[in-house]
This record gives sequence, structure tokens and C-alpha cells, in this order.
Amino acid sequence: MKATVVPVRTSSKPYNVHVGTGILKQLNDLISKAGATGRRFVVSSHKVWEAHGPTISKAIGRADNILVPDGERAKTVKTVGTIYDALIQAQADRTATIIAVGGGVIGDVVGFAAATYLRGVRLVHVPTTLLAQVDSSIGGKVGVNHRLGKNLIGAFYQPSIVVSDPVVLGTLPRREFRSGLYEVVKYGMIRDPELFQRLHSNLSDILSLDPIELAHIISTSCRIKASVVSEDEYEGNVRRILNFGHTAGHAIEAATRYRRFRHGEAIAYGMLLVADLAARRGLLKQANQEALAELITELGPLPSIKDLSAKSLVEIMGRDKKVLKGRLHVVLPTRIGKTVIVNDITPKELKQSLRVVGTAP
Repeated sequence: MKATVVPVRTSSKPYNVHVGTGILKQLNDLISKAGATGRRFVVSSHKVWEAHGPTISKAIGRADNILVPDGERAKTVKTVGTIYDALIQAQADRTATIIAVGGGVIGDVVGFAAATYLRGVRLVHVPTTLLAQVDSSIGGKVGVNHRLGKNLIGAFYQPSIVVSDPVVLGTLPRREFRSGLYEVVKYGMIRDPELFQRLHSNLSDILSLDPIELAHIISTSCRIKASVVSEDEYEGNVRRILNFGHTAGHAIEAATRYRRFRHGEAIAYGMLLVADLAARRGLLKQANQEALAELITELGPLPSIKDLSAKSLVEIMGRDKKVLKGRLHVVLPTRIGKTVIVNDITPKELKQSLRVVGTAP
């Protein structure tokens, strides 16, 4: 199957996302063509390296390997410090290339290390989860969590290249794979009704890891994000639509200390929340709201949120990085494929919709 190349044209750096079955075999050549000349450092987690280390090592050849903890609870400054220690001990200089191999957390943490080590060294993303392939590896958002909120410490730092091979998704736990599909739902909701419908119509093939279907949903999601990021690299306006469902989703993750929910599962609740908000305001037709709920149900089941307090979640949302001048900016759907950003959602509205989607008062 021929690989797809999706260009990302940002003001700070243009680069390409390569999507293709078996493309990891070309990894060394692709990295070299992207400009890498110095030593290469592969940073991954123990679990990911156990699954994909032999393939990556064979594809890259000579490189230094750095293994760090994974998961949202490891998305901290401490983990970044572990990477710094390894790079300094190895005397990595400014010609070094850091290759992030893993899911969204690895990509964010390693990306932040690359952005700040020696004030910036070359970064390559090799995402190994569906969530990372369709979303987090593209756009240059890197960073770590703080105990008071998600992604509060970070930077915008674009990679030199992204290489996504659907083959690696075969090792993903089923729940992790489904989690990534919720982000694909997001792209359908904000920009692409056809993608949304394809998820619904071809879900069986997608869940069976059909290579044609996987390549399509990954490359389509990449194109949507590339288009948005190219238009608004630093989230000044248009890029905010990529936060669809993320405000409440991040709050749910923080409230449960990143232990109970996969990222996509929390975002699914966030999407249900904003759909309810939009419907209450008369912005979204009931048929569209029901279509979103039906697709999320088909991808489920979602862990329960009935023990979470709507009041506490609203308080956490008040500390979200999308709060500007005291106002929380929320992306609401107006139909499948179209959204609007508002900054006048009241705590009362949030609490009402949170209770509708399943929280306690």
C-alpha cells in the first residue's frame, strides 16, 4: 500500500507526516531526508520498547536508547529530568536528533525535552498508538502535567518529521485502540461529516484493524489537524476547535488523578457535554446530538462518572489553560462538521450538562 504524505506548513517549521503500512522499514532514510545529521537518541517506554524495540532498532541502525516511565502519571517534569540526565551524560550536542517512540504521553514529554535541551534539538515522532497517530504527534504541542491541571507546563515545538505505521496498532490493547477512535470522532465533528459517517458505517472493519480503513482514518485526521495547525500554529483562534470536548475531558482526567480513564474516554464525555450544552442553547439539532451519542456508545463502554461531582469538575475547569481573562472558552457543535467557540458558558450550565452525562451534583 502506497504511503500518504501529509504536509504541515507552520510559520515556525514545515514538515511532513508519513502514513503507510510497513513504513517503519524506511524510518532511517526518512529521518535522514528530514535533515538529521548528528547522533540519534531514541526515547521510549519500557512497555513500548518491548513491543517495538527490535523493529525500531533494525530500522534506525545505530542510536542511543533512553527508556522512561509512561502514562499520564509519569507526564511530569521529573520524567523530563530523566531524559536530560541521559542526554547530558551521553554528551549530546545541538546536532542531536531525539526520536520519540510511543503514545501521546511519550510524545509530549520527549517533545518538551527536545524543545528545551540546549534550547532545542531536532525532534522526530514515531507514534505507536492511534491517539498519537491521529492527534498528539502533529501540531507541536509538547509539555507535562501539573498536580493542579493537565498540560499547564509546555511549549509549541514542531517536529522535523512524523512517521506513522498502522502496523504497530496491532499490539495495542483493545481499550487503548478504542480510546484513539474518540479523537477521530472529534475530527468528524469539527470538520468532516464524511469521516464521521465512515466511522459509523465501517466500524466493524476499523475495529478489525483493516489496513485500508486505518490508513484512511489516520491520514484524514492528519490532514484536518495539519490544515488547522497551518492556519493557526499558536492557538490564537481557529486552532481552539481542536479542543472540542477537551475542557471537561481534562477535568475528568485530573479529578481521577489520571488513573481511571484513557484520554479518549474522558474526551468522549467532554463531547457529550458540549453537545448537550449546544442543544440546550438551540445551536445543535437533536438528530445530530443523538448521532454523536450513538457513535460514542458503539465505541464504548465508557467508565462511569457517577461518583464525580459536577461542582468539583467545574472548579477544575476554571483552572483550564483555555481560561482567558477569567472566561472559559468552549467549543460547541452546531452540526456534524461545524462548531462555534463561545466564552459565556455559565457554571450553572456546565453543572446541568455534567449531570445529564452522568455525574453526581
